[in-house]
This record gives sequence, C-alpha cells and structure tokens, in this order.
Amino acid sequence: RAMDGGIDDVGLGVLFGLGAWRREFAALLMHAEHLEAVHGVGPHTISVPRVRRADGIDPADFAHGIDDATFARICACIRLAVPYTGMIVSTRESRAVRERVLGLGVSQISGASRTSVGGYAEPEAEEENSRQFDVSDNRSLDEVVHWLMGLGCIPSFCTACYREGRTGDRFMSLCKSGQIQNCCHPNALLTLKEYLEDYASPATRERGEALIRRELENVRSPHVRAIAQRHLAAIAEGRRDFRF
Repeated sequence: RAMDGGIDDVGLGVLFGLGAWRREFAALLMHAEHLEAVHGVGPHTISVPRVRRADGIDPADFAHGIDDATFARICACIRLAVPYTGMIVSTRESRAVRERVLGLGVSQISGASRTSVGGYAEPEAEEENSRQFDVSDNRSLDEVVHWLMGLGCIPSFCTACYREGRTGDRFMSLCKSGQIQNCCHPNALLTLKEYLEDYASPATRERGEALIRRELENVRSPHVRAIAQRHLAAIAEGRRDFRF
C-alpha cells in the first residue's frame, strides 16, 4: 500500500519469536518477491529483530524463540535469497552475535542505541520502564566504530543516495548491477573521515586514518579516487558534506 501511494523505498522485517520462524521467514521472502513482481523494486532493507527482554516481557515465555545458530542461518539465507538488500541487525543482539552475522551478509548495524522515550536527551536509568526492549550491546558509538574497523569493515555514515534522489528503481538498478559500489565505497570513506575529525577518540582516529589510506588504493576508478582524495583533504581542513 505504501508503494501504491508513491513511496518508492520500503524496508521489510518480522519480529522473530512471535510465531513459527520458518513460516515467518518464508512470508518475508514472499513479500520481497511480491514487491519485485508488482513494482519492479524489492525491499531497500530487511531487518531481523527477535524477541528480547523488556518491561514485563521474558523471552523464555515465547514458545517460538530462536537460538543464536538459527538466527545466523536466517541471516545467511536472506543474504542468498535477496542479495541486493541491506540487512539490519540492531543492538538487540550482543557483540558476539553481531560479529558472527557480519560475516554472513549483514550490512547495517546500530551503535549506542537507546530505546526509551527521550532516551537520547537524558541518560537512561537502570530501572527505566519505557524502553521498547533491553539493549544487549551497550558499547559507545566510538567503541563500535573502532571494533568494526578492527574486523576489516568500513564504518559508513552515508545518506547520499537519499539526498541525491537515488531511491526506488533508480537505486535498485545501480545496486543489482553492482555500480552502486562506485558511490558507496568513496562515500563511506568521506563520511568516516568526518566522524574521525569531529567525534572519534585518538585511538579510533589513528585506526581510521590508516584504513582510509589503505582503502583509497581499492577505489577502482582513478578519476573517482582523485576526487575522493581532494574531498578528504578538504574535510581535514574543516569543510563538510561531500558526496558522490
């Protein structure tokens, strides 16, 4: 209905644990297939949350809860079935689980999330009773960024496609052909550079600068690489908001 109404980017996801996971998983993929068939555009993202402890809620009370191994299987199968989509895992999951599924195709994770009303305006109290769910990964954003780079990942804060109007069928054609890499890779380096300049701890900044130097050599187009180098230098001088 959203796409019929003119919204050209949608995300899918089911809360695993409420029903039989195989049925939920099959329905999720059928939904993606339906969007492709009817609109020619599959889901921009797929989220894979599972029931977690919250105020008055114990995951052990849910008969259809899934263990870590099943969760990893679900992530791997989604990546194989819908290779173009972004897959999101939140701080519902622990560091160990997130590290495992990053190697199975998860492409987006959150950091330093707060799930209570007004949680980003004021520190959350331990007895907070307005939380949507309890967070399993409580590390700061800087710790998450540092960790990701240690795993060989490039933390990206990029929103360029939305800002450039690359959504819907325009985004999907670039994504499925692999051409989106010409935007994603340099944009990831530029947005990481901004983070390092404005927010990072000294250790994270040192690791990030080394990563950027290495990854610049992996930018395939010499023309794009040269532009990225100029933008990186400008960011170091205090300018912001460059994108491909």
